[in-house]
Amino acid sequence: MSSAARTAPDTAPDQAVRLADPVERASRAVRLRAAVRRHRTDLLVALVWVALAGWLTHGLWPDPGGRTLALNPEDQTLYEWFLAVDARALLGDFHLLTDRLNAPDGVNLMANTTIIALGVLCAPVTLLFGAPTSFALLAAANLAGTALAWYLLFHRTMRVRRLAAALGGGLCGFGPGMVSQTNSHLHMTAQWLVPVIVWLVVRLLRASDPGEGRGQPAGPDRRRMISSAAGLAAAVTAQVFIGEEVLFLSAVTLLVMAVAYAFADRNLTRRALPGFAGGLAIAAGLAMLVLGYPLWFQFAGPQGVADGMFSPAYFSADLSSWWAVSPLSVAGSEEASRLTTGPAEYNTFLGWPLLLVTAACAIWAGRRRLVLACVVGALVMGALSLGPEVVLGGTRTALPGPYALLAGLPVVDGALPMRFGLALLPIVATVLALAVDRALGSTGRARRLVPLAVVAALLPIFPTPLPTAGRPTLPEFIAGGHWRQCVEPGGVLVPVPLPTPKEPWPMRWAAAADAGFGLPEGFFIGPYGRGGTAAMGTFKQPTSALLADVARRGDQPAIGDEQRRQAAKDADFWGASCVAVTDDAPHAATLKTTLEQLYGPATRIADAWTWKV
Repeated sequence: MSSAARTAPDTAPDQAVRLADPVERASRAVRLRAAVRRHRTDLLVALVWVALAGWLTHGLWPDPGGRTLALNPEDQTLYEWFLAVDARALLGDFHLLTDRLNAPDGVNLMANTTIIALGVLCAPVTLLFGAPTSFALLAAANLAGTALAWYLLFHRTMRVRRLAAALGGGLCGFGPGMVSQTNSHLHMTAQWLVPVIVWLVVRLLRASDPGEGRGQPAGPDRRRMISSAAGLAAAVTAQVFIGEEVLFLSAVTLLVMAVAYAFADRNLTRRALPGFAGGLAIAAGLAMLVLGYPLWFQFAGPQGVADGMFSPAYFSADLSSWWAVSPLSVAGSEEASRLTTGPAEYNTFLGWPLLLVTAACAIWAGRRRLVLACVVGALVMGALSLGPEVVLGGTRTALPGPYALLAGLPVVDGALPMRFGLALLPIVATVLALAVDRALGSTGRARRLVPLAVVAALLPIFPTPLPTAGRPTLPEFIAGGHWRQCVEPGGVLVPVPLPTPKEPWPMRWAAAADAGFGLPEGFFIGPYGRGGTAAMGTFKQPTSALLADVARRGDQPAIGDEQRRQAAKDADFWGASCVAVTDDAPHAATLKTTLEQLYGPATRIADAWTWKV
């Protein structure tokens, strides 16, 4: 045998590797199957939530670009524009002050109800399939994701049985207020981080408790305290860039419930408060490292606003709406819609069966501290939803509401009172989950009676699919990318008529073009109220007012040298590259004639008449 011959251990290293790969893949497959079997019930619950969310929004899915939510198409147009602007982050073209609307001043995205984090997350979908597809995806995902997150919190953290957790999670994700807000308010329905925040607060509290008198080692668990504080800072930071109003409502609710719980369990308060307060301070400090500049930009930066623009008296919940059933539920009727401001604000429509069953469950659950905290939280948040003056059946009673105590408080008084009612969905869900869990663990008649009563109370508010309608097709001038012949990317295109808060439809042009060009005026919140206060939209320039009047009435205005000078001045103010009127514009022929008198001969591009200015 030659010394160069291979010895046995070295005979086939490649073969050994080839044999190891199938073994490793088989091992991974076994682990995956084991994980699926272990969590199959949770996965089934998640699939149910996804199917329900898809069914509720199914009217959008045949053609997201050709369908719209019939009850609030204006806000859907705004959020699709937000998604298009946010998606530009992947292209390296994103700023908190965007120049793609309200040219030349721009729009402060932090001062508006933007969903920056979700927009960036969905950027690949937006750029590949369009903003309407991302909108439809988020409308469904927010409902299913919120329900699943609360289900996991109830089951994993509160240790309630899966049936009880599923009923509670379903109410949190698909309750009347959530379904109502799905009518284009993506910033209000993206609540799937709220259970995470609650879990981290509870985790921090448990880690701060030294366990005095319970046979546990004295002293708080500092490692868990630090990790909980860091996680809480991350979750709060993310929620700010998803929806600040949801974070505000969550913080107020948690504060009220924490105070109630602290009074109910003074021993825990005495033991844990120092460490808990310290952990919250760490979380706040870490969050402000990231949020300091964006929040300053929101309130004091360019185009920022520090006040609310909506009247608390107008956006107050009618007391009788609490025992009414939402028109978007199976047992609802259109008559109840008169009790609120619109179909996107059925926040307090829980219905009398659910209110009665919840009250009975709270009493039956006994003197549990968490139930007591839930009752206090429900009463406080429900009372705040009534606004500065109690309204009953559409009639103002002259009785002051607790919300009047918030009048004048910066930032806080800008909250819409009726949205405080959204906080009752997780509060009521918690009470119901605890009651059902206790009943399932008992041996008497309550084992069946309580779950049946809860299901019976939830059935009337079971949601119905959201109404949808077709939307006008985009002009070929936009859909075919022909706008690039008229305006350079990043330039300003002036659509005629210009977008307004009540008629923002040209903003769909920009969304379809991935916000590749800017628009004058539009639908947004900016400092255009009296004394620089918040207002919806901006002032119309003389030329845009003239063109809006032509589009509305169809009358041919008298155009002279003064109007032409003003038109040139306004185009210069906007920094406009191009003015365009498409064939589908209202009174398009009259608008074309008017624009020719203002800017000269037109150039035909696809289905639009254009003017270089």
